[in-house]
Amino acid sequence: MMLGNQPQPKDIEVTAPPTDGISDLAFSKTSDLLAATSWNNEVRIWEIMGDGSSSAKAMYNHDAPALCCQWSPDGGKLASGGADNAGKLFDVTTGQATQFAKHDAPIKSLRWIDGANIVATGSWDKTIKYWDLRGPSPVSSVALNDRLYSMDAHGPLLVAATADRNISMFDMSNPTVPFRTMDSPLKLQTRVVSCFTTGGGFAVGSIEGRVAIQYTDIKDNQYVFNRAGKWKLEVGNFSFKCHREGAPAARDSTVFAVNAISFHPVFGTFATAGSDGGITFWDKDSKQKLKVFTKKAGPIPAATFNRTGTIYAYAVSYDWSKGHSGASPDLKNSIMLCPVLEGDIKPRKKV
Repeated sequence: MMLGNQPQPKDIEVTAPPTDGISDLAFSKTSDLLAATSWNNEVRIWEIMGDGSSSAKAMYNHDAPALCCQWSPDGGKLASGGADNAGKLFDVTTGQATQFAKHDAPIKSLRWIDGANIVATGSWDKTIKYWDLRGPSPVSSVALNDRLYSMDAHGPLLVAATADRNISMFDMSNPTVPFRTMDSPLKLQTRVVSCFTTGGGFAVGSIEGRVAIQYTDIKDNQYVFNRAGKWKLEVGNFSFKCHREGAPAARDSTVFAVNAISFHPVFGTFATAGSDGGITFWDKDSKQKLKVFTKKAGPIPAATFNRTGTIYAYAVSYDWSKGHSGASPDLKNSIMLCPVLEGDIKPRKKV
C-alpha cells in the first residue's frame, strides 16, 4: 500500500470474518499476519497481501469467548486469552495450540514482555500473572484492587487498568510491585489503556468519550524517576473530548465509549476508535486532530496498526456498550483494512 499525498484508497474487507462479535485484533511484529478473537470462541489468523487482499491461514478455539490476543516479538507464536479462564499459545510452524496459562476468571488482556520469554496475563480474578513459557506455572503474580479491564506494555513499562478506575504502572525490572498507582484522570469507567510506541507514557480511554494522555519520564516533564530514586510528579498531562455527537461543551451531547487507542509504530501519533463507529487520527505532541474518517456502520470494538504503520485494521461489530437491548441483528461483523497515507498520520508542527 503506497504512502504519500494521494486520494484516500477504499478500505478492504478481510475475507471470512468471525460470525460473532470481535473482541481483539493483533498484527504480527514481523509480517502482515493479522489475528482476531471473537465471542464465538474462535481465534482466526489471516495473511494480508501487498494489494490489501487477505487469505485465511489458521483458526483455533477456546472453550468460551476468546477475548484477547498478541503476537510474540519474533512472530512465531500467538498468545490468546478467553472467558474459559485459559491462555493458549498457537505455534505458526506446527499449527498447534496449547494451553500455557490458567486463571480463576476470564483473561481480559495479555502482553509479551520485551526482552523476555514471558507473557503477562490480566484477569477478572483481580490478578496479573507472569508466565515463563518454559514452565507450567506462573513465575510471579500481582494482586489488583479489582477486575482487570485493560493492559498494555512497551519496553520496561506495563500499565494495568481495573474496574474501579485504578491504574497501576509497573517497571519490568520489578514486575510485582507497581512504582505508582493512581486513579484514572477520567471520571468514568476505563475502557482501554495503550502505551506510547515512543516510550515515556500511555493513553487512557473511557466510556465518556474522552482520552487522557499520561507521561512517565523526563522527556515530557511528567512522572520522572529522579536522582534520589523516587518517582516525582510534574505538570503536563492532559485530556480531551472525542467520540461525541453534538457540541463538545453542550450538556445534551451524546457520548460514546473509546474502545481502541492505537499508536503508530513509526511516527508515535495515534488513532482512536469508538462505539460511535468513528475513527480519528491524533498528534499528542502538537495536540492536534490529524484526520477524521467517515463513520462506519456500527461500533468499532478493536483496531490496530500493522508493523510498518501502512495499514490500520479495525473491526465493526457490536461492543455491548448499550447492553443486550442495543444489539442489532442487522449489523454485519467485519474486519476492514484502511490504507494509511503518510500525510494523514505524520506529526505536525505545534500551532
